[in-house]
Amino acid sequence: MRRAGQVVAEVLDVLRHTVRAGLATREIDVVADREIRKRGGTPVFKGYQGYPSSVCVSINDEVVHGIPGNRMIREGDLVSIDLGATVDGFVGDAAFSMFVGNAPDAVADELLSVTEEALYQAIKVAQPGARLGDVSAAVQQHVEAHGFSVVRDFVGHGIGRQMHEEPQVPNYGVPGRGLLIKPGLAIAIEPMVNRGDFRVDLGEDGWTVTTRDHSLSCHFEHTVFIGEDGPEILTAIS
Repeated sequence: MRRAGQVVAEVLDVLRHTVRAGLATREIDVVADREIRKRGGTPVFKGYQGYPSSVCVSINDEVVHGIPGNRMIREGDLVSIDLGATVDGFVGDAAFSMFVGNAPDAVADELLSVTEEALYQAIKVAQPGARLGDVSAAVQQHVEAHGFSVVRDFVGHGIGRQMHEEPQVPNYGVPGRGLLIKPGLAIAIEPMVNRGDFRVDLGEDGWTVTTRDHSLSCHFEHTVFIGEDGPEILTAIS
C-alpha cells in the first residue's frame, strides 16, 4: 500500500503542475493514465462500474466524479483532481483541489484552505483507540466553524485490495461513536466541502455530482494507514 500510495502522490504532483488555463480536461486524463502506467500501476478508476477515465476532474460547482472531456479550464476555476492506482494488488486513492490563477474572492480562497485543514484535523485524530465518529466529527466541526457545509451523500471509505471497502468514513458525525479504530486499518479520508448548502445532485451522465445551489465545492483526500504509533499518510509526497 505504501508503494501504491507513492505512485498516486507522484502522479498527483505531476497533475498539479499540468493544470492550467486553456487545457482541455481530457488532456489531464491522458497525462494521468500515462504517468500511472509509467510507474508500474494500473488506473483503478478506469472501468470501475463503467467509469470511462483514469482520473476525475471536477470544476467549480462539481463536487466529485467529473468525467474528463472537451471542457476547457479557465482562469479562476476551482479544479478538483481525484486519482486512484493499483500497484501489486493494492490501491492508493487521493485528491486535491486548486484554483487556476487566483481565487475569485477571499471566501473562495478560505474554502480551499479550510477543506485541506479539515482533512489534516481528521487524520490527526485517527488514532488507535479512537472511534470513526471522532474522525468524522473533526471534519464537520472544522468546516462548519468557518461557515461552510460538508456533503452528506458521498463519504470516505476503507481501502486495501479494493478501492472501496468497509468501513464508510462520513465527513459528519458524533465523537465517541462508530467503529473502534485499531492498528491495521486503512481508510481514505476525503472531505467534500461546499461554499453553500450541503445538498447535491447527480448529473445526466450518471457520474458528475454538482452542488444543488451551484456554489463552489472543494475536495481533498489521503489514503491513511493506522499503525501502532498512529496514522501514516500513504499518499503524501515523500
